Amino acid sequence: MISKSTIDKVFDISRVEEVIGDYVQLKKSGSNFKGLSPFTEERSPSFMVSPVKQIWKDFSSGKGGNVVAFLMEHEHYTYPEAIKHLAKRYNIEVEETEQSSEEKEKASERESMYLVNEFAKSFFIKQMLHTDEGKSVGLSYFKKRGFTSETMEKFDLGYSPDEWQAFTDSALEKGYRLEFLEKTGLSIVKGEKRFDRFKGRVMFPIHSMSGRILGFGGRILTTDKKQAKYLNSPESDVYHKSKVLYGLYQAKQSIAKADNCYLVEGYTDVIQFNQTGIENVVASSGTALTPEQIRLINRLTNNITVLFDGDAAGLRASVRGIDLILEQGMNVKVCLFPDGEDPDSFAKSNSKEELETYLNSNAQDFIRFKASLLLEDAENDPVKKAEVVRDIVNSISKIPDQITQEIYIQSCSNLLEVSEDVLFSTLAQILAKDRKESQRRPRQGSLEIVKEKKTEPVVSKVNQQYVLERNIIQLLLKYGGDTAVFVDVDFDFDEFDKDKHTEVKREYVVFEKIFIELQEDEVEFSNPLFKELYALIIEIYTKERALKIDTFINHLKPDLSQEVTSIIMENEKNQLHDWKRQEIFVIDKSEVDPREVMETILNLRRFLIRKKVQDLSEIIREQKEEVDRELMIETMEYNGLEVLISNKLNRVL
Repeated sequence: MISKSTIDKVFDISRVEEVIGDYVQLKKSGSNFKGLSPFTEERSPSFMVSPVKQIWKDFSSGKGGNVVAFLMEHEHYTYPEAIKHLAKRYNIEVEETEQSSEEKEKASERESMYLVNEFAKSFFIKQMLHTDEGKSVGLSYFKKRGFTSETMEKFDLGYSPDEWQAFTDSALEKGYRLEFLEKTGLSIVKGEKRFDRFKGRVMFPIHSMSGRILGFGGRILTTDKKQAKYLNSPESDVYHKSKVLYGLYQAKQSIAKADNCYLVEGYTDVIQFNQTGIENVVASSGTALTPEQIRLINRLTNNITVLFDGDAAGLRASVRGIDLILEQGMNVKVCLFPDGEDPDSFAKSNSKEELETYLNSNAQDFIRFKASLLLEDAENDPVKKAEVVRDIVNSISKIPDQITQEIYIQSCSNLLEVSEDVLFSTLAQILAKDRKESQRRPRQGSLEIVKEKKTEPVVSKVNQQYVLERNIIQLLLKYGGDTAVFVDVDFDFDEFDKDKHTEVKREYVVFEKIFIELQEDEVEFSNPLFKELYALIIEIYTKERALKIDTFINHLKPDLSQEVTSIIMENEKNQLHDWKRQEIFVIDKSEVDPREVMETILNLRRFLIRKKVQDLSEIIREQKEEVDRELMIETMEYNGLEVLISNKLNRVL
């Protein structure tokens, strides 16, 4: 267990905007920050971070909370893991009691796999640095490539001994279960036999965005043609190749700072660039680029530069795959190295300044680069040239922004020697075809189901009590400690039973006014979350007369924390749409409006009374023979009370 003092220290020092800034490119928006959601696919930002309240809210997925909640959602950490991660980041010493064997047994399967990977990383590093074989084979290989000790430490490079069971036996001796050694792919199990997957290879750990070890890449150092040169961990519950970019953990801050990401192919390309001093570089690790990988980059920057070997055999095929990046609305450039050079060798033989100069001078716009490249193949063949034109226009069609599309059409017209009218016409045909296909997809399935949906639309019913109870919690969170003048209406009746009322202005603290009004009618919340929150909020205000949102959220259960975040950040959503620039002015709710408080309370009262009347009326209807006179009188009294509240509501409005 982590001590309370450590947890409090972590929350005091951690900054939600700093932590989330490692995963999402945040831009200032009023007093908050906004960015693209890390949980959904979107092109318009719906993700908000409040530095003042130390909370975040993702309006596209509905998720939200404090800094720990973000790490638990994004990295799938447990609560203690998230606390430890933040403690490590901010150099806070973690005080905790020793875990019992029972507590270790309860660790989740995913966590067990992470622990196995972490042990493997340490094992491979130790083998490389402290054994004769590791030094002579693994360490010497990395040194020949020019990697320094600092670089090897930064990327956790290591070596797996050239023995069949060295790692597996060591892990089993340390108490790690064979089940998880096999699930991570570190050990291969065949019946009674078990042996190391990465036997005799230098090791490249693959990190998550937060630094956890997801898997490994291993390079063989012998010339054995029967074995693959590079071998990766297999897919597992913690490692999905299509959702990971090598080097992103080390590069994320540099990418956001430079507002550009260099994309290369291999591990050593990334490491050599880092060693030269250029850190905003990641690798697809030899796999075809996927939409998930592109979105990882897009959270940090909208600009990407793809680096190609000078003599890459599959250059044309690779270029065709870049259309995926265009679909995400990103700005794509391409840089080609001289013949015989790749990012690794070029970075090794040049200084940082020389490398930066070359990249800046030779990075070309992707569309123009692709057109020039394909035109070389077409030469004077009209049929091939027509195919090139269609290919280029097809790439332009992937760009979501119409203005950018038009600029590219105009630019490519001269290059391709084809009129703008023809290119625009071809673009229109491609877009129309894409629209037809996208419209056709949802129609798959039975016609009966479609008909049923049309004739019987499902209309979700608003839960009025839920809305009103939530509004009361919102008022308490935003204005509970504020003082305001309320207009109380005192009722009296004359001898003719006509109500007389006098209006009296009285000053209240908002939480006291709400408490008094609800207590007077013995109103209880029906929603268990709101009921628990109401009790906690009233208790804090009663004791301390103030409620600090960031401190309050940090000590709530996850479900309560998420609900409070959603309520608090609701008004911040207006900043996402930039209404002011569109000359639409949203009502400022920075100060308490006593009328809003009373209207909410009265509406809740009226709703509960109406519900009571309905319940009583139902009982009366069931009494077929003899109607209970007292029930009739009680129903009439409640009806009268509803009329009084309605009158009072009109006065408030």
